[in-house]
Amino acid sequence: MLNNLKMTIMTSRRNFLQNSTALLGGGLLASALDNNAFAIFKSRIAPSDQLNIGLIGAKGMGWADLTAALKIPGVNLVAICDVDKNVIDQRMADLVKLNVDSSKVKTYGDYRKLLDNKDINAVIIGTPDHWHALIMMNACEAGKDVYCEKPVGNSIEECRSMVRAQQRYSRVVQAGQWQRSQQHFKDAVEYVQSGQLGNIRTVKVWCYQGWMKPGPVVPDSAPPPGVDYTMWLGPAKIRPFNSSRFHFNFRWFWDYEAA
Repeated sequence: MLNNLKMTIMTSRRNFLQNSTALLGGGLLASALDNNAFAIFKSRIAPSDQLNIGLIGAKGMGWADLTAALKIPGVNLVAICDVDKNVIDQRMADLVKLNVDSSKVKTYGDYRKLLDNKDINAVIIGTPDHWHALIMMNACEAGKDVYCEKPVGNSIEECRSMVRAQQRYSRVVQAGQWQRSQQHFKDAVEYVQSGQLGNIRTVKVWCYQGWMKPGPVVPDSAPPPGVDYTMWLGPAKIRPFNSSRFHFNFRWFWDYEAA
């Protein structure tokens, strides 16, 4: 879905990190050149002009975002963090398939330790939704620029707090809401704002996603080996571990979504 992460490498890393359009939705650059061409371009970029990134949450969209980012010349993966050691092991093996030197990639189970890594310039947040706000604010405080998957936060107040953090620490922050970037969405917004529809009093929105099926009802159990379930819950309600609430399936429960 997100071959839509585009990072524009400027003439210097400082310019890149200060530019508000540094992280853009869209896979135009990533799709325009083949891997050999990217390798040639990347070899010509000075180390001081390269961008070192860390991934926090490596299961679904986080991994999709990362693989798109790694196609951009000058972008280097420095670290991966996930509360599930099994996911980290899988991703380290996947890096080898992508011809990424995994020996140079540090791994973490606690995102706060990743944020302490001074070699990281920016982070991708691909965790379950209930973690987005806190990790994003901590990342800004740590001096990292941020690409955060949607939804940005689970409440208006969370989002306002995230904006305040971005402003306070003067970081570049991009939300992964790629549907705001495509032309037909822009055209629809412009039409609404033109006033041609008159005074709008009611808006109804629906989205058919018949391919998304919730997991089966299963009994609670102990977390799988390698999973820090307490860290996975984080700011969410304390619940016994259940595989039908874990990884992708967290989406079916209000405990982890905006109420």
